[in-house]
Amino acid sequence: MIALVVSMTVAITLGPVSIEPGTVWRIALSHIPFFNEWVQAHWSKAQEHIVWDIRFPRVLLGAVVGAGLSVVGVAMQALVRNSLADPYILGVSSGASVGATLVILFGAFGMFGQYALSFGAFAGALLSIVFVFFLSQVGGRISTVRLLLAGIAVSAILMALTSIIIFAAPKENGIRSVLFWLKGSLAGAKWDYLTIPALAVVAGTVVLLFQSRSLNAMLMGEETAITLGVNTERFRKFLLVITALLTGVIVAISGAIGFVGLMMPHVVRLVVGSDHRRVLPISSLLGAIFVIWADVIARLWFAPEEIPIGIITSLCGGPFFIWLMRRSSYSFGGGG
Repeated sequence: MIALVVSMTVAITLGPVSIEPGTVWRIALSHIPFFNEWVQAHWSKAQEHIVWDIRFPRVLLGAVVGAGLSVVGVAMQALVRNSLADPYILGVSSGASVGATLVILFGAFGMFGQYALSFGAFAGALLSIVFVFFLSQVGGRISTVRLLLAGIAVSAILMALTSIIIFAAPKENGIRSVLFWLKGSLAGAKWDYLTIPALAVVAGTVVLLFQSRSLNAMLMGEETAITLGVNTERFRKFLLVITALLTGVIVAISGAIGFVGLMMPHVVRLVVGSDHRRVLPISSLLGAIFVIWADVIARLWFAPEEIPIGIITSLCGGPFFIWLMRRSSYSFGGGG
């Protein structure tokens, strides 16, 4: 938690206009009731605008997105009992991409105003996961293998549909925005956009923490989990709903940021073991720190130009994925 606070502070100070850490927190405290009476303003209006209106919501959104993707990654890996599972394996991001592309290029869902993009992405994500859910059922029960296969198939179809929409677009100026969104970005962060994803991530993490015993049981196999009193079928559906909703909310606000939910659970399991009472909270903190620094690199590497954050996470995640495959001693659950 200390590392997260330090990372947030340093991330806010970095940029074309350098700002002292003390100034950052004085500006922040000046906007908080009861504390603002004790803070004297020794900063310019420009500094306050940069810190409070631009950088602070962006860094907080990065923390929320990183924490959420990591928690979903933990749950997904327990759901399918596959150490290579991540939040996007069920086609959620592909569905969100279709909705977001329709909004950016054709102005769909215009009645929602500034929330049109988020609504379109979330609606697409929700429809895709419902489709995968029905395809994966056999006799009313969810088959893990069919779940994975359905996710891959639906994801491929929806990505193809996104490409068709891009090629059919009547104007070219929105295509760059679409491609930028498809790789993920925190550039549009505003205070108004933070409430829903923050509440969703906190609530989802707390709910999953209360289910940590069942998550631990799922790692031991279905028969063992049933012996320990877990209704595996109902629990799978519960995890599917939680992970789908969380991923949909996150993707709707930040675009598709890959590999975070794959990497963070692995790193944490290698350090603290496989007990979800520890894995879930530490994964959320590590994921938040990782996304904050990935965003710092994304906005400063080619400054004043900014690159999508998904490029940075992929540059880190690709080699990590290869290392994970080559590390023959690694077993799911951190047993070694």
